[in-house]
Amino acid sequence: MRSLVREQALRPADLVLPMFVREGASENRPISSMPGVVQHTMDSLVRAATEAVERGVGGLMLFGVPEHKDALGSGASDPEGVLNQALARLRFELGDSTVIMADLCLDEFTDHGHCGVLDERGRVDNDSTLIRYREMALAQAEAGAHLLGPSGMMDGQIAAVRDALDAEGHLDVALYAYTAKYASAFYGPFREAVGSSLQGDRRTYQQDPANGREALRELELDVAEGADLVMVKPGLPYLDVLRDVAEASPVPVGAYQVSGEYAMVEAAAANGWVDRDRVILESLLAFRRAGASTVLTYYASEVAGWFAGGLPDHLREFL
Repeated sequence: MRSLVREQALRPADLVLPMFVREGASENRPISSMPGVVQHTMDSLVRAATEAVERGVGGLMLFGVPEHKDALGSGASDPEGVLNQALARLRFELGDSTVIMADLCLDEFTDHGHCGVLDERGRVDNDSTLIRYREMALAQAEAGAHLLGPSGMMDGQIAAVRDALDAEGHLDVALYAYTAKYASAFYGPFREAVGSSLQGDRRTYQQDPANGREALRELELDVAEGADLVMVKPGLPYLDVLRDVAEASPVPVGAYQVSGEYAMVEAAAANGWVDRDRVILESLLAFRRAGASTVLTYYASEVAGWFAGGLPDHLREFL
């Protein structure tokens, strides 16, 4: 009876797997604050991505970890840079069997760790950053990405990237706008995952956790500028924002279950405080209930494997 009247359900195709690839790596490097997640070599990236796709995961979001950084994040737009090489390799290996996504932001590539170019006073220069985003977008599209995720929270970033792509004939490359991205403490483990060199914080361009209505203004702007999908990030602490955005959005809405959320589940489970598998599925179902059609989660491949292999009885309520 519960199954018959269930309002929401999970599907592997609703899940996107974020993945990290490290330049020059000869073996996987575990991320200590995210047990089970690694910085991949190029070859292990292909193997893990292929496995996820075979399990039915809907997409892959790639992040690059370069060996060298500079003030402009030059490696982000270099065709030989780690992220663009990884995109090209996955597109060659997987073709159109899944949606290959690229994080479009400079923070992994800058020596100061900010998401944009800095001015002479050390502040993020919005307009100079948009020039770099245009260059980065073209490099990612030419490498084979199906979808780009501008995540730097610069004003006008969707319009700038869309214009650059259209001008060069990349009309079919879609944009996944990080519409509501909050200046959150839940990103902590991610900084380790990408080897961030950030000093200070990003409160001047990411959203204030106290604000909800602001997300709806950002939604209106992103859609008007050409966003094909929009995202709320982090996930569980912002389910109210996710619901508001989902109710107002004319395009599909997603959520990102970020590194800190993952780390909390793993730490609690390791101490025997929670039923790990049930907590994972319950949290993913919460995103769907709040209105997300897509969820970025480090559990994507694992959860898809559970569904492919048949869920045990104590988890079948999540089918």
